[in-house]
Amino acid sequence: MRSRGATLLAAWCLLLAVGQTLAFALVWWAFVRTWRGQMLDTIALTGNSIGQDEAYGPASTVLGVVSVASLALATGVIGFIALLRGRVLLAVVAMAVIAGSNLTTQLFKYRVGRPDLGVDPIDAYAANSLPSGHTTVAVSVAVALVLVLPAALRGIGALAGAAYAAAAGVATLLAGWHRPSDAVAAILVVGAWAAAGMLVLALARPADAELRPSGRHPAASTLLVTAGLALLVVAGLALVSTEPVTATALEVVSRRRLFVAYAGSAAGIAGTAALVLATVLATARYVVVSPAAAPDRATVGTVRD
Repeated sequence: MRSRGATLLAAWCLLLAVGQTLAFALVWWAFVRTWRGQMLDTIALTGNSIGQDEAYGPASTVLGVVSVASLALATGVIGFIALLRGRVLLAVVAMAVIAGSNLTTQLFKYRVGRPDLGVDPIDAYAANSLPSGHTTVAVSVAVALVLVLPAALRGIGALAGAAYAAAAGVATLLAGWHRPSDAVAAILVVGAWAAAGMLVLALARPADAELRPSGRHPAASTLLVTAGLALLVVAGLALVSTEPVTATALEVVSRRRLFVAYAGSAAGIAGTAALVLATVLATARYVVVSPAAAPDRATVGTVRD
């Protein structure tokens, strides 16, 4: 019989998976299926012209390392790290998170249409671009790496992963490859898959093992949560500020309004990435257990990492 702690851990992982799936559905409906959402996305994307000449080079560098070959290499390295540490199930889960996230993104992007609501008459039949494939690759690799890293390195890995994920998402916006909602949706896809993977790990724990976290990262967790929430507040304020001009012709929207929408969207992408990595960091310390943690008197409650 599973302990109360183990049941709560599994319930938490399930809640994360369902919550992020619902958040993804909300982003898709609001920014793809409604005129106002499409307009907000378009205004923010138009704002990328401000400072684009100076920032396009770095953005291209970030996006240039994302490819099928680099994804395959990263997946292999991540699986190898887990196997090197004697964690076969963890290797399978980490690689499944990467594969599942990217497959979901590609299937959704090409199987679900984008309605023409008259927002962009020049390109009325533009294909659906949500979720962003490049962002999905970056976030899935970052999340999987946090899962397989030793406990002592998870905090640093989560901070670096959040920064890389945010940079990739914002770079797609700056380069004009994707709308802001595309990047946010991609992060949520990976978050949902990560939560599902951690649910598998939680259910695979010894039934009577005591919940004892492996590693503590208060500084990294606090920084990710604080920064994530602050950035989402900035994004929310930018949305509120931009909403009144959605009925204005795009060509007469002021440069200041465009910049606010663009900067707010970048904050929303970065904030979402920070919070998703924060949930992975906080949950991984409970679900990633040592193979030596067998349910006998000598090892019950001992989780080495």
